[in-house]
Amino acid sequence: MSHTSLFDHRLYFETGLLIIGLISILGIVLFFLRKKSTHFRAGWASVKSWFFLAPLILLVLALPSPWPLLALTLVSISSIKVFFQMSGMYHRSWFVWISYIFTLLLGLTIYLGADEIFNILPMIFLGTICWIPLLRNSYQRMIQYIALSLMAFIFFGWSLMHLGRLLMLGSGPYIVLYLYLLTEISENVSLSSGRFFGKIKPFATISPRLTLEGVLISLMVTLLVAWGMRHLLPDRSERFWIAAGLAAAVLGRFGDLFLSVIRRDLGIRDTGVFIIGRGDILARVDKLIFVGPIYYYLYIFLQRFPHP
Repeated sequence: MSHTSLFDHRLYFETGLLIIGLISILGIVLFFLRKKSTHFRAGWASVKSWFFLAPLILLVLALPSPWPLLALTLVSISSIKVFFQMSGMYHRSWFVWISYIFTLLLGLTIYLGADEIFNILPMIFLGTICWIPLLRNSYQRMIQYIALSLMAFIFFGWSLMHLGRLLMLGSGPYIVLYLYLLTEISENVSLSSGRFFGKIKPFATISPRLTLEGVLISLMVTLLVAWGMRHLLPDRSERFWIAAGLAAAVLGRFGDLFLSVIRRDLGIRDTGVFIIGRGDILARVDKLIFVGPIYYYLYIFLQRFPHP
């Protein structure tokens, strides 16, 4: 990660202008179409959120190290907090605070480059929270609390924080920005195209809005965008941008489905508004809990083979 800001980088300036320009054009079109149908109205609501979210993400990623990593750690902790609120165990303060502390440790190990400790922290976390029933001399519902705490830490701590490991690579902020844009575009194209063309719903009980047609269209569009914005990657060869496009389009959908299973099982749709038109914070990071770690390991693996 760079120890200087990106504000004077030409690539950052051009990328920021491109993103804001595209959002503005799309926003103008949807503003005039918003009364035509509920589909256009939903699209307009989504674009409005980007007017707030895009500048914020661009600003944070442009800051010098370690601020982007610190911001990601806070997002991870906020996600764990919302998960505990949603699952009804936010009042179990021992589990909650240990989850927060271990997430801070994840950020610290990333900053120090202690990869081996980062990889075994989930086991240390499990061993630590197993002591809580003994220290509190209580057994009621402890299996449930331990399982939910481990789920929160693995998905919204350990998995999500792999984006922090990407941040620490050369041109890391650009890689994370690239991956995040692809996952957002993939989700929006999948939902919007599914509304117009979707017939086949493979997970109708879990996610009625997810259609096979929408996923296939979003896969093609995401790969096209991955190719068009590959200049954000340090290595622009096919293997890196194809891997990113496939991860965003396919694995991102499984993150959505995973959260949908939990929300429907709990009977909760949203725990609050993270930003206008975007649901809660879990709705913003659920795509990345699979995309982040898998693309990180793919990226490291592909780097071992020089481009012919």
